[in-house]
Amino acid sequence: MGNNTDEKLYRQIVESTTEAIIIQQDGKFKYINPSGVDFLRAASSEEVIGKSVFDIVPEEYRELTVRHTKSILDENKPTGTIEKQLRRFDGSLVDVETNCTPVLYEDKKAIQSVVRDITKRKEIERSLEKVSKEINTLSAPVVPILEGVAVLPLVGSINSERANYILEHVPLKVQEQSVHTLISDFSGIYELDAMVIQCLFETSAVLGLLGVRSIVTGIRPEIAQSVVQLGADLSLIQIFGTLQQAVLDLVLKDSFVSV
Repeated sequence: MGNNTDEKLYRQIVESTTEAIIIQQDGKFKYINPSGVDFLRAASSEEVIGKSVFDIVPEEYRELTVRHTKSILDENKPTGTIEKQLRRFDGSLVDVETNCTPVLYEDKKAIQSVVRDITKRKEIERSLEKVSKEINTLSAPVVPILEGVAVLPLVGSINSERANYILEHVPLKVQEQSVHTLISDFSGIYELDAMVIQCLFETSAVLGLLGVRSIVTGIRPEIAQSVVQLGADLSLIQIFGTLQQAVLDLVLKDSFVSV
């Protein structure tokens, strides 16, 4: 690490930083700063030093840790930022972000790890993912209106994530509800890009393979232009100006058949 002055300055910086810093050598802890002791919820540095680093690595991350350790030491390159979980000395798991760098410690190859607690960030990410799924579920309801007939009311903007959700889940909902005719109402949609339009028409194609008749209503002129420019196949889809017109047509046909 250089001369004694440099080493002393480096140690002062490491000892005072709020980030957990660990040095491992031959698979064992050789150094941990005070913030690291607190982070791992150990009683003292003495409780940590000499222990195997795998004492804090959950089983599912051990193979990854071995691979990264070998790569750092063999290629003498840092790993970059890695997200994983560690097990603290009290047994609790914590989401972390680590940066591992090859160093010389007591004139021998070692690995220095800077560890950051990202629990709050991961909780927010998981919450957002859950909310996103719930929004997608609520924004793609299959609503029964007649026997074997349901409406998929599309409202707001549709991005690729929501379009893919529709492609994956609407055919399942249709089968669960024994729907033979699905009306996709676009009257609440103001803007669609080409990729999303393609995804929605793929949904209609999947429904066709399942024997489900697709009806589209409420397409605005600007959206109709986009559909035409995309060259989407409309042969499997019946189009009505409004939802009311489509329902009236179905009712009239059903009445005619009944007679």
